Amino acid sequence: MTRWLLLGGAIACEVTASLSLKGALDRPSLYAVVVVGYAASFALLTAVLRLGMPLGVAYGIWGALGVAATAILSAVLYDESFTSLMALGLVLIVGGVLAVELGSQAAHARARADETGAT
Repeated sequence: MTRWLLLGGAIACEVTASLSLKGALDRPSLYAVVVVGYAASFALLTAVLRLGMPLGVAYGIWGALGVAATAILSAVLYDESFTSLMALGLVLIVGGVLAVELGSQAAHARARADETGAT
């Protein structure tokens, strides 16, 4: 559970930093939020990996949910376009990451079964 909370924090920090990057164009003081947000995001992602989450799963979820949240929030905050085709693309990205996660869980279950049978 801890690694999922840390991963959620990493995503939130990355999205905050990305959104602040656009805001910093008009308010340069937001560059501090950009630097701190990205640094915190990578630190939290590192912690998730140290807790044993596979890199492909952690990075996939971090990237996919970060892209989705940034696209949606930039439409809300900065009045950027958000079309049905974009929504479909985000659904496909999240679905792909879900497939990677489920595949990873299946591989871990097989490895555990093999270890149990071998001892």
